[in-house]
Amino acid sequence: MALPLYHLKKSEQHKVPGRKPIIYCELLDEVKEEIDSYVDELRKKAPAIGKHRLSENEFWDSGIFHSAIEKLRGIQAATTDKKRCFISGILSYMQSQKAIISWEFSGAGERHDYEVKLPDGRLCIIEAKGCLDGNNTNIFERPANADEFIIWSLCQNPGSDPRHNSWSGIHTRLSAETIHRKQKVDGVIIWDMLCGTKGRPCPKIQKIKSRTTRVDSKKIPPPCLYLFPRTIPDPRNNPNPPCWKVHEVSFISALAQCFKADETDIVEVHIQVRMKQSDVERQTIYYRNGEKFSESRWTKIKRAR
Repeated sequence: MALPLYHLKKSEQHKVPGRKPIIYCELLDEVKEEIDSYVDELRKKAPAIGKHRLSENEFWDSGIFHSAIEKLRGIQAATTDKKRCFISGILSYMQSQKAIISWEFSGAGERHDYEVKLPDGRLCIIEAKGCLDGNNTNIFERPANADEFIIWSLCQNPGSDPRHNSWSGIHTRLSAETIHRKQKVDGVIIWDMLCGTKGRPCPKIQKIKSRTTRVDSKKIPPPCLYLFPRTIPDPRNNPNPPCWKVHEVSFISALAQCFKADETDIVEVHIQVRMKQSDVERQTIYYRNGEKFSESRWTKIKRAR
């Protein structure tokens, strides 16, 4: 059953012509309000927390609060256990369903790469990222042995806006990187442990609850899948390369079949590129089920010179 296209809030409808969200989920107003309310309460009560024995003015002058926030932020950013557990659960389930032959974790440090062997003999390399609006999205290298190269976004921050992250990651960052550094990305997965939870409800399963898949003890909604151009866009030799189809990218196809994704969950990301005087510009156009539903403006690649 096809899902309706996005319905924007009135405040969002006229922000950018042609620019509609490219993902179904969003940061709900009530979730944002709860987070903001908690932040306010935390700030009010912060001087009374702990054993510092400082007055309120001394507490704020000391920098303890800001140092604690930065430390917590670093701990959160460095925590990869939840991400790794989610991907491991998904890949193990796919292997149990014979959708993939095998998989292994091959990452080190802040890189969380997975190698997946597929039934057709292809090798898929997966680069795991956090929220796509971060600078880490720009850091990747397609391995020479990859038949398919996939970027998988797992955002641990329930207060982050999926609509901003998806647009920022795909158009602002990845489209520029593929052109500027000539790094081919075959697809992007936006899907993590928060999908379908109270903090990030999934519109796909609100009316059709049967679209979930049980992995271990958790019911998981279908993934959001993005197919990229078959070849690297080039302003002179390849200004408008065709996009992959879902059946042509083996891992994306297997993932869609295992987790009940349909044509509304799969977006083709078409990247056009042109020269404008001495600048390289690109435009990203999004198609779902054969119909264009959103597009960017022509945007200069600032690092192209």
